[in-house]
Amino acid sequence: MTEELYIRPTWDEYFLEVMHALAKRATCGRGRTACVIVKDNQIISSGYVGAPAGLPHCDEAGHLMKQVVNEDGSISEHCVRTIHAEQNAICQAAKQGVSIEGATLYCKLAPCRTCAMLLIACGIKRIVAEYKYHKGGEAEEMLTTAGIEIKYINDEVLKYK
Repeated sequence: MTEELYIRPTWDEYFLEVMHALAKRATCGRGRTACVIVKDNQIISSGYVGAPAGLPHCDEAGHLMKQVVNEDGSISEHCVRTIHAEQNAICQAAKQGVSIEGATLYCKLAPCRTCAMLLIACGIKRIVAEYKYHKGGEAEEMLTTAGIEIKYINDEVLKYK
């Protein structure tokens, strides 16, 4: 009997798997997204989509939908009850007194415009996103202008149901 050669996942594959496990804790069924912030191949912070501590979650109280005008003029609905995974990970690092400067962010969806600005301000240097969020646009342009490397695993835009 021949034993198959085991191939260890790359660091990017490994941290994306961790991100998927964290996403199971997300409390908004529209996205169930999460992220992991890594420095020197060590997880230093993580976050998932959820309401701020002490406030009701979507899974308990339902979605809090608001209409948003997108860059291309189209209108879409977004749930505003929750904090994005990136925002929660930044807050977790801040509460623990951990710098995320120079770190890599692993996420399911590329950051939105607000999260992109926060990540730039915090000194994130690399983003590995499983999917695009919208079609690049302003957030991607800001990240690139700021010198942040963005790697997409899939070159498609993930749509919510």
